[in-house]
Amino acid sequence: MTEKKTPLLDELEKGKWPSFVTEIKRAAVRSASAAELLPLLERSYRERIGHWKHGGIVGVRGYGGGVIGRYVDVPEDYPNLAEFHTVRLLQPSGWFYNTKTLRTVCDIWEKHGSGLTNMHGSTGDIILLGCKTNEIQPIFDEFSEAGFDLGGSGSCLRTTNCCVGPGRCEHACYDTLDACYNITNEFMDELHRPMWPYKSKIKFSGCANDCTSSIARSDCSVIGTWRDTLIIDPVAVKEYAANGYPIKSQVCDKCPTSCLTYNKETQELTIVGEECSRCMHCINMMPKAIHPGKEKGATILIGGKSTIVQSAFMSWVVVPFMKLESEDDYEPFKELMRGIWEWWDENGKTRERIGETIYRLGMGKFLRETGIPPVPQMVFRPRANPYVFWNQDELDKSGTMLDGSAL
Repeated sequence: MTEKKTPLLDELEKGKWPSFVTEIKRAAVRSASAAELLPLLERSYRERIGHWKHGGIVGVRGYGGGVIGRYVDVPEDYPNLAEFHTVRLLQPSGWFYNTKTLRTVCDIWEKHGSGLTNMHGSTGDIILLGCKTNEIQPIFDEFSEAGFDLGGSGSCLRTTNCCVGPGRCEHACYDTLDACYNITNEFMDELHRPMWPYKSKIKFSGCANDCTSSIARSDCSVIGTWRDTLIIDPVAVKEYAANGYPIKSQVCDKCPTSCLTYNKETQELTIVGEECSRCMHCINMMPKAIHPGKEKGATILIGGKSTIVQSAFMSWVVVPFMKLESEDDYEPFKELMRGIWEWWDENGKTRERIGETIYRLGMGKFLRETGIPPVPQMVFRPRANPYVFWNQDELDKSGTMLDGSAL
């Protein structure tokens, strides 16, 4: 381990939570690059300057992504960090591992790299931090032989990821694990060979709790939902009431559409199904008494992203409901994505995400040219929505909208 003092980093080891500093110090015992990483990071904290730079593209034969070039800008001071590339590996759906798999990942990585990992990156990959250029191909070859593949980086489909879904959650409205695995395999070329204006992400969440945060972090959000009405178990409702649970104040009064009504005298909970927005609040509050409907599927949303060219976007609905029960059901989703990507590739500017292209050219143009039918769920208040504009021929002679609302 390095002899240099790291007082600022040492502060991050204090407290009850695990510290990445402790893990770097453990790796530094066996890794020269990890040992040099400590004083470099201390220096960055002290100077308040990052000392990493991009110095060119690195990768493996036949692939255009999966490895991110990292170089220190003061290699004369930190020769073992002159090359410190990041390797992304495709993770299993739902991040389910056995110990043999994890040991395989760690053994290969310690043999060729720094031994430092990030489980997992914001995209979902297994992140392997720090290797030299001449080790990249051997790393890929050994991981390939062990059954692994590289994840996405660059202007391509980034590694898809999903919530734990039916593997451990009763709320899942479709099999996120299978959907993620199947669709990742379908679009492997798009993942490994950058070909678009910028990156594109798909995230799968089994319900509106959205445990992958897809609506804010992915260009395409696949969020589980149901098309019929919530299922209410009256016996379980009475059990909640008998235990003193405040059903009206905690459930009904906090329902965003006020679709639930509770009769304290009869201990009955009723719902106006047409008003339900399927937000999951009542299910989260009373999971033994309230369940998703029987006709389950997913809502497809487009355009979420962090700030790049434009400000951060939340994704918006393009398909209110799509069945996702079998491989046959996945085909319409795949065709939808191919059409969206083709339109974006044709119209998008460099470093412009799908949502930014739609924002610039208009939702109307996007829907017309991709063939996606407009539906009421795309808008809440059409006159206040920045993506929707009314054409002159949609106005009648009396000065009202075709739907009867005033101008």
